[in-house]
Amino acid sequence: MQSDLNAVFKALADPTRRYLLDQLHEDNGQTLNELCARLDMTRQTVTQHLSVLEAANLVSTVRRGREKLHYLNPVPLHEMQERWVDKFERPRLRALSAVKRRAEEAMTDKPSYVYVTYIESTPEKVWHALTDAELTGQFWGHRNESDWQVGSRWEHVRLDGSGTVDVYGDVLEAVPPKRLVTSWYDVGNPEIPPSRATYDIEQYDAIVRLTVTHEDLPDEQAKRDVGRGWPAVLANLKSLLETGHVLPQQPWTMP
Repeated sequence: MQSDLNAVFKALADPTRRYLLDQLHEDNGQTLNELCARLDMTRQTVTQHLSVLEAANLVSTVRRGREKLHYLNPVPLHEMQERWVDKFERPRLRALSAVKRRAEEAMTDKPSYVYVTYIESTPEKVWHALTDAELTGQFWGHRNESDWQVGSRWEHVRLDGSGTVDVYGDVLEAVPPKRLVTSWYDVGNPEIPPSRATYDIEQYDAIVRLTVTHEDLPDEQAKRDVGRGWPAVLANLKSLLETGHVLPQQPWTMP
């Protein structure tokens, strides 16, 4: 116990490490790149600070594809408070336990929805289908329009000639033909923070494994909606690439 607390005190002694904990407290589940963007220091230095925090059990990590998400672990701080500060204040300790549970629950919320499909195609063709306005119009029922450069805007545009945009967002990452990450804003609910969709395209001999991860959805209803939408859209994409034509039903009419 004493050695564990020594590691905690050592970790908390540095202002940079305290700042990293503050950032995770504000926005739990950040990548190394996201944390580095807030600090004027090299990735190697930030990684070293995070290693000290992990050794003290103040930060835990979860893999998401090629990325590693960092989460605040409040348990050692609770133990310090229990031993030296609030030994007899049980209501406060119960409140801290509730914080721990919420932090653990937040970790399980990412990713919110994952769908995997296998397509007899090539990564280049799958990438082209996902980013070509004419092809998305065929299998999605909307044109996805953008130049697909990082930082650019993308739009989900109706085919009825009205130019109506139902969903829009930013291109967060683009590594053709392997990975595309976009944010999603619902035009009808501008007050809701954006969700995030990631397309990972992997070659397996003569087939492609396409994984779609949709995160940061606002509520359970949104999870159910994407749970119905993505399988239909991706089945249409698979049919188009493998047979040259889409399924006889539009995605939004599929059960």
